[in-house]
Amino acid sequence: MENLETLIRDQLDDARASAHGRSAHLFLHDGPLRQTVIALLAGTSLDEHNAPPAASLHVLRGRVRLTWAGGGQVLIAGQVTAIPHTRHGLAALDDSVVLLTAVTAVREPAPGVPAGAAARG
Repeated sequence: MENLETLIRDQLDDARASAHGRSAHLFLHDGPLRQTVIALLAGTSLDEHNAPPAASLHVLRGRVRLTWAGGGQVLIAGQVTAIPHTRHGLAALDDSVVLLTAVTAVREPAPGVPAGAAARG
C-alpha cells in the first residue's frame, strides 16, 4: 500500500534535485495496469509520445497542459481526464504532480461473447 501524499512529496523533491526538472515513480504494476506518480517543475514537459490502449490523468498538485494534434486542455489540481488515443504531450504550467493510470494491453473477448459482457457479470 502506498501513501499518495508521501509519493507527491518525494517525487517533487526528486524533480527539484533532477537536472531535467521531473521525476516519476511506478508504484503499482498489476498485469496490464500501471499507476505512476509524475512530478514536473514549472516549465518542464514530457515530449509527445504514443498513448497506451487506455489511460487517465489525475492532477494531484499544480496545473498542466495536456496537448495532442489539433487540441489541448489545461487541467488543475483535482481534475481527471482520459488520455487521448493519439500522440500527446504534457507540460507543467506550475510545479505539478499527476497520477497516470494506464492499461497497457486489452484482452479480446472470447468468441461469441459481446464486448463488455464479462465486465457486466
